[in-house]
Amino acid sequence: MTASEAQRGSSTLEPPRTASGSAGRSFGPGRALRQGGKVLPEHARGHNRSLVMQTLFHQGAMSRADLSRETGLTRVTISDLVGELIADGFVAEKGVREASGPGKPAMLVDLDRDGHRIVGLDLSGSDEFIGAVLTLDGDIVARRHVPVPGADEDVVGVVVDLARELVADSHAPVLGVGVGTPGVVNEHGVILTAPNFRWAGFDLESTLREELGLPVLVANDANAAVLAEYTFGGAGDDVLLVKVGRGVGSGLLASGQPMRGAHFAAGEIGHVTVGTDGGPVCVCGKIGCLEAWLAVPPLSARLAEAPDDEARTGILRDAGERLGIALAPVVGVLDVSEIVLSGPTELLDGPLAHATVETLRTRTLAEFHDGVRVRMTEQGQDIVLRGAAVMVLSGQLGVS
Repeated sequence: MTASEAQRGSSTLEPPRTASGSAGRSFGPGRALRQGGKVLPEHARGHNRSLVMQTLFHQGAMSRADLSRETGLTRVTISDLVGELIADGFVAEKGVREASGPGKPAMLVDLDRDGHRIVGLDLSGSDEFIGAVLTLDGDIVARRHVPVPGADEDVVGVVVDLARELVADSHAPVLGVGVGTPGVVNEHGVILTAPNFRWAGFDLESTLREELGLPVLVANDANAAVLAEYTFGGAGDDVLLVKVGRGVGSGLLASGQPMRGAHFAAGEIGHVTVGTDGGPVCVCGKIGCLEAWLAVPPLSARLAEAPDDEARTGILRDAGERLGIALAPVVGVLDVSEIVLSGPTELLDGPLAHATVETLRTRTLAEFHDGVRVRMTEQGQDIVLRGAAVMVLSGQLGVS
């Protein structure tokens, strides 16, 4: 039975939500991924520009009068900002609204969704790097794959070449380049540690910016993925996304804001000990790490060795229980309402997800946490690419 067919007690496994464009979705105050706080006078114009673009991004074409009502800005301010955004190439007039009464029909304006492109890079794959050219709505219009470089090859050179090919294939001005990468990444795009690439204290963001001559934003791949689920996948303000692949990581939003942690390692759950009863040896050398049970390579290997379907189901349920053990304290402390799983559906959906929900139910306070939802993402392998696009939208336009 799949996640879309099951409901366990009050905690539920829900069907994946359709990953659709965001036009028509309205975020209320506080939904933006930018930090909140009082707007200083010298920042007011930039804030208002972002407010206009955020409104158009989620609600689509509207008149200047509509924008004034939605944003609370005066019509004079809106007229001034819209004129400026049209001159900058971010907003375009889309023709007049069909007349429904007396008076001159209103001219509609919208983001110029075809006027710019975004380049997204996903460096989290075990076999290949994936890059794409995306529209401002997160739709992929071009895609490229390159093998992950070997131990003696130049990883940065491969990434730069991939990005350059995508920029050349964009056929529109590139708003920026977003990169989702394994490892612990600080707010400046410096890779504090990424053992698979032998990076430690490496400023990937500045390196790519200098090589490409474009704005570049770099983040951990799971942190990028949760942004995609928030903006394009219908996730709520308090959501934990678990990304399962070569390793295991998670991205977390609380009240619509990314949580990075004191050392930028929030969400690094792969090496949380979830077993004191022995178990497989992790790549880090410890016994009992979540990653040793749940990461795709070791989990697939154990399933391949299983003698029958019953044994395979037991292996998947065991992995799901370990995931539930790791997530229960997070749910209890942060009161997240939704857990999204990203990874191979054939592994995560079904017995594994059911066991996760059952474990969460037994290890959290039923009165408050039995309603936590567990579901698969529907964005598939594109989730990091689309999250990279959200990073650029938020960083360059204040849109999320």
